Amino acid sequence: MLLVTGVSGALGSLVAARLAGRDDVVLGTRAAEATPAGLPGTRRVDFDAPGTLPEAFAGVDTLLLVSAGYGEDDTVVARHEAAISAAERAGVRHVVYTSLSGDGDHLTYALAHRWTERRLRRSATLDWTILRNGLYAEFLTWIAAPDAENRITGPLGEGRLAAVARADLADVAVAVATDPAAHRNRVYELVGERPLGGADLAEALGATYAPGSLADARAAVAASGAVPFQVPMLASTYSAIAHGFLDGTGVESDLRVLLGGREPLDALDVFVKAVREG
Repeated sequence: MLLVTGVSGALGSLVAARLAGRDDVVLGTRAAEATPAGLPGTRRVDFDAPGTLPEAFAGVDTLLLVSAGYGEDDTVVARHEAAISAAERAGVRHVVYTSLSGDGDHLTYALAHRWTERRLRRSATLDWTILRNGLYAEFLTWIAAPDAENRITGPLGEGRLAAVARADLADVAVAVATDPAAHRNRVYELVGERPLGGADLAEALGATYAPGSLADARAAVAASGAVPFQVPMLASTYSAIAHGFLDGTGVESDLRVLLGGREPLDALDVFVKAVREG
């Protein structure tokens, strides 16, 4: 049996939709009522309440562990440790983990991902597969959407992001998690094939690209009501893009291969659609 966690989140919900109707799949969520209707059976999986995990993992052979990355490092590490330890005790055989692309080590939120990768490698009982996901094309709407004056002011400099459509990452996760033996103890890099810069985003929207400073962006994020950990998270993302660390250079992406050879979705098209749909 396959258990998919995080199905109330953006990536997990796409995975769950693709697995609808399968009797060998169950969905894990902190709140069963948050699961979209018409999807497979659900179990309560709350990494902040480890007591829920033994029952949730009973009879599970493969766990698709969608990163519980919303939080400070110690919080995220504790969640992932709870999940992996519970999987070991429950006799789970294979964990597929959605991590962060290898070129993302300059990001403040990389540490918890790398810790989780190490923890899986140290396991004496688990096989594992690590899906190192690039940043979502949809995420660009958070950091590079035009303002009221139709200007993109995010401090991306002359840098580019090898963004990837969330739908493509969901397709890969399904392909791997439903045939885990073929991907035993493998690490896959999943970044986009067409890196995008601020000027590209502006041109596609008929907007102006006028990048501001990192200091201005940090102040704007802090003033937006963001929780404290989000401020350095977004600032580090801007900086890593602007300084050329997330453009896919030196990363051999496995995305097309794991999509069965089909062309990945165009990240620019995904961005434009997401902006226009609000």
